[in-house]
Amino acid sequence: MLLHIPEVLTRDQVAGFRRKLEQADWTDGRETVGHLGAQVKRNEQLPEFSPLRRELGEAILTALAKHPLFFSAALPLKYLPPRFNRYAGGGTYGFHVDGAVMDLGQGEQLRSDVSCTLFLSDPEEYDGGELLVSDTYGEHEVKLPAGDLILYPSTSLHQVNPVTRGARLASFFWIQSMVRDDGRRRLLFELDSSIQALRRSGADQAAVLQLTGVYHNLLRQWAET
Repeated sequence: MLLHIPEVLTRDQVAGFRRKLEQADWTDGRETVGHLGAQVKRNEQLPEFSPLRRELGEAILTALAKHPLFFSAALPLKYLPPRFNRYAGGGTYGFHVDGAVMDLGQGEQLRSDVSCTLFLSDPEEYDGGELLVSDTYGEHEVKLPAGDLILYPSTSLHQVNPVTRGARLASFFWIQSMVRDDGRRRLLFELDSSIQALRRSGADQAAVLQLTGVYHNLLRQWAET
């Protein structure tokens, strides 16, 4: 499921992030990937142990915790703390698939089910830099307003097109979902969205209650915690 999550960060929050990132010390993005990824990756990232990365990452996770659309779509169990990257001067990241298992430290692992990119630059600030996600329905170009997030299955082949003008700033991170299978997550998301729409429309309460029970019983059956 490829889903646009609008307004994760406010415009004021984005501006605050940008002021801090403009003063940051960036490192070669190839430091965080393996041999194959390093062949196609040309960008900059905040260092892994940067206090700024931790500060801004915690702010993003706090904002996401208040966003019901995000929770409904991702059903998060664990997060890899958000990272931050910068593409400029032809920077790009060729087609790749994200690693299946990631190290959270202290012997804990995360299975990457859901990939997220939170845009911190507005589309008019740079040329190129589209996130290109390939799935069974074709290739989808994504270039969102600053503060908006795109969510997609970590199994997807994807790339970042070369940035030929300006700079593209973003945060990216991965989620281990309570529901491993993307098809099941999609069904639960569509069911939850329909229940919320029925509630807003004043539909029969008994029928809405019954559907809500179906949702939770499916989640109970499929969830891994």
